[in-house]
Amino acid sequence: MVDNIKGVVYNIQGYSIDDGPGIRTTVFLKGCPLQCLWCSNPESQQPYPEISHSDSLCNKCGKCVEICELKAVSVDDTGVHIDRKICTNCGRCVEVCAPQALRILGKYMSVEEVFYEVNKDKQYYQVSGGGVTASGGEPLLQPDFVAALFKKCRESEIHTCLETCGFGAKTALDKVLPYTSLVLFDIKHVDSVTHQKLTGKSNEQIFRNLEYIIEKGVPIIIRAPMIPGYNDSDLEITALAQAMVDMKLKKIDLMPYHKYGLGKYKMLDRQYELGDVNKSEAKLEESKAIFKSFGLECDIVK
Repeated sequence: MVDNIKGVVYNIQGYSIDDGPGIRTTVFLKGCPLQCLWCSNPESQQPYPEISHSDSLCNKCGKCVEICELKAVSVDDTGVHIDRKICTNCGRCVEVCAPQALRILGKYMSVEEVFYEVNKDKQYYQVSGGGVTASGGEPLLQPDFVAALFKKCRESEIHTCLETCGFGAKTALDKVLPYTSLVLFDIKHVDSVTHQKLTGKSNEQIFRNLEYIIEKGVPIIIRAPMIPGYNDSDLEITALAQAMVDMKLKKIDLMPYHKYGLGKYKMLDRQYELGDVNKSEAKLEESKAIFKSFGLECDIVK
């Protein structure tokens, strides 16, 4: 039953204008099979709720230390420290943290709970041609939840959009696609060996899934993160454009590199691996021109 299906959600963002057409509500789900070097949402990577800490908010009261039976939390002059090897993310420390320096990122929500939230903005979807987008992380890791949510949306005449990295089981696609109005499909790199280096996985399954979605006839917009020095050379852009033409795809969105997620890595005790990279507006425009020279519709999503 739908009531028994729950997903791990880390954010429900209203008035989204970059996650599909019109004004949308984006449901961000936890868990991702890729480990992209440039990932700006480290809180989406693990498939379960997890604790983050903000040292700037910590008043060093020590209540979190006292309540943790596993001794996974400590506090010193620099702030909060969590031993991730023994922490179970039970959340008891979060409950006693008055300044909210400790937070739980992600929670289990039922389909009904999420639909209740997204349905609040139905009038905006109708006026703008928007709807609901499932993003992540990777929504295909939670196919039963996404399928049930999308089914309820479609029954209420709400447009549905799947934003995916494409790395998922065909059985997951079979569950989700019948209720999907549009797919935003990320392509990180055309070359499989380079894709493996950049994301931890090869792209063979990703392209098989892309071909499968094309066969099913669900509209697709390709999305490509533009990472300076990693996948934005003229040669790499041309290869992607040619691949799109070969697959008879028409539209691509370019996603400029940014560093908005850097602070979240520290809050989760993780290391940002990409290093010092700066985007170039001129290069983005050059890449856009290459795609358009192949007859493709291309936008830069700010």
